[in-house]
Parts: sequence; structure tokens; C-alpha cells
Amino acid sequence: GLFEAFFAGIPYEWYRRNGLAHYEGCRAALMYSHFAAAGPDVRAEGTASHGRPDMAVVCPGHVHLHGFKVVDGKPKGRALERMRERGYADKYRNLGVPVRLVGVGFGETERNITAFSVATA
Repeated sequence: GLFEAFFAGIPYEWYRRNGLAHYEGCRAALMYSHFAAAGPDVRAEGTASHGRPDMAVVCPGHVHLHGFKVVDGKPKGRALERMRERGYADKYRNLGVPVRLVGVGFGETERNITAFSVATA
């Protein structure tokens, strides 16, 4: 899809001789800038009472909470599971709109999205 093509376009040379493929924050920053450029209210690391989602996209009519994980060697679906366990959606329930949890896993080796899950909070 769109995001897989986006990450596939990152040049191989940018990964050479550094640990970039290991860092969740780099991918989170790329996702943040993509969404922020599109215009919605995007909140990075929006603190809640039991932690913080990596990114919240607040639009009229819905909220999407994103969790990002580097998943090589780790169980897939962990980002979504963590958001549920920690009640990240609770902060947004007063808005009266649907809140969705979006878990995105990035593979170190693949250098792309390798897991993607969406659930209603």
C-alpha cells in the first residue's frame, strides 16, 4: 500500500554503517511527518495516565492512536496489545467519537512495515 511504498523509497545507503534499522523513533518520526503534512491534528507521544501512544491523529469524527514497534524477533501485534493494556484510548473517550488503535510493526531486515493491525478501542 501507500506506506509500504513510502518506506521502500528510502535509499539503501541511508541504512548503511549506522543502526537506523533498529530505531523505532526514526520510523515514528517519518509517520508523524507524513500525517502532519496532510493537515490533521497530530500529537506525538501524547501522555496519558499509564503511558503514551506513539502518535494520535485527532480528526473530526474519529481518533486514531498509533503504536509503532520494530518487530524482528518479537511477537507481532505487540503495539496494539500495549495500547489496550495501558488504556491509551481512555483520554479520548470524552470526545464522543470512535477511537481506533493502529499497531504498526517495522521489520529491521525488511526495512518496511511487516505487521499492521487496527481495532476499535
